[in-house]
Amino acid sequence: MTEPFPGARPTLEAVAARAGVSRATASRVVNGGAGVRQPLVEKVQRAVEELGYVPNHAARTLVTRRTGAVAVIIAEPEIRIFSDPFFSQQIRGISKELTAHDYQLVLLLLEGPGDYDRIARYLAGGHVDGALAFSLHTDDPIPEITRRAGMPTVYGGRPSWTSAPDHRAVPYVDADNRGGAREAVRYLWDLGRRRIAHIAGPRDQTSAVDRLDGYRDVLLDEDPALIAEGAFTEESGARAMTELLERCPELDAVFAANDLMASGALRVLKERGIAVPDEVALVGFDDMDSVAAVTDPPLTTVQQDIEGQGRLMARLLLRGLDREREGERAPASVITPTTLVRRASA
Repeated sequence: MTEPFPGARPTLEAVAARAGVSRATASRVVNGGAGVRQPLVEKVQRAVEELGYVPNHAARTLVTRRTGAVAVIIAEPEIRIFSDPFFSQQIRGISKELTAHDYQLVLLLLEGPGDYDRIARYLAGGHVDGALAFSLHTDDPIPEITRRAGMPTVYGGRPSWTSAPDHRAVPYVDADNRGGAREAVRYLWDLGRRRIAHIAGPRDQTSAVDRLDGYRDVLLDEDPALIAEGAFTEESGARAMTELLERCPELDAVFAANDLMASGALRVLKERGIAVPDEVALVGFDDMDSVAAVTDPPLTTVQQDIEGQGRLMARLLLRGLDREREGERAPASVITPTTLVRRASA
């Protein structure tokens, strides 16, 4: 049997000839079609391996009506995405799950309003089978864009938009933000702290709102002066801590809505000679190794499985794509548990 020229790309015809089957049979096996007897499947698979055949992506898409790619949309500027370890952990989880199912990850970033049109065109063009979107803000147009494109989508974080009548049925993955915040503040209260401040995240994101609600669940008559808003960044945490100390110098504990803001708060406390935790106890949220474990003192924080949430998002989407093809209902949303990790800062 004639071997292909060195460097030439093996064809499907060559696979069929090597396996001793028709081209149609080889095509069904290569593209995952049904109706081929197992002995023939094994012959084609052996021929594919021997020849080093790589299926033509465009042809395979025509047969399967699948691109084998998933868009990951992060509604944050690029500088934030590459400076905040939260995003790298979530993308890592998504990538692992997609890779395990032979899917490609296509990362779509948003730098400004004009990028929404670009993303809308890309999704409508049928380049991907589905989308994963997270870090969305209130009134973000991404849910409407994916709906108009008919794009199956799973969201990271509890939805807050109301643009579509069925928004509550949209599948999403989130942590128990409210419960985790409650546990953190209750822990500070049990330590005997009575002037517990909160550095909140931006109010246009549901994770920040839920953590603020958890704080208020424990401190029913909280002093509004003990709440300052940050932007989930270290610098915003430092600014919020400065603001809180100016308004309430007698505060004795701080619960920050994420580890980066807690790190910024810790820096300000140390600069002012305020001992942590003796004078002010400090608790964060996320338990990111690159932040919580390297602060001085190490940060007490609420742990959420960020990488695991990324894997769950991808798993829900792929499961939904399979069920959609079989005419079944899409999978339900998932809320993952949180755990308070006690270290030296509180």
